[in-house]
Amino acid sequence: MLVLSRQRDETIMIGDDVEITIVDIRGDKVRIGITAPAQIPVHRKEVYEAIKRENRAAAKIKPEDLPPDKGSQRKPGARDNPSEDSPKDA
Repeated sequence: MLVLSRQRDETIMIGDDVEITIVDIRGDKVRIGITAPAQIPVHRKEVYEAIKRENRAAAKIKPEDLPPDKGSQRKPGARDNPSEDSPKDA
């Protein structure tokens, strides 16, 4: 682990695209600002770990274990194109 000392308004660079700036220091709390490209997710560690747990749990679910999607249920004999249900002009 790299340990750095920074003061308010000083920045740390990670690679070319990620900046971490010390925004405020109050007592034993440090507020940081993170600037990163949109394709790099930035989460607090506890949120990141919760996402990983949820993803692992979701990966274990079999499609047949899921309840049917009410929006995708179709009535017997329903057609993909509703205009096909109306009589055609001769």
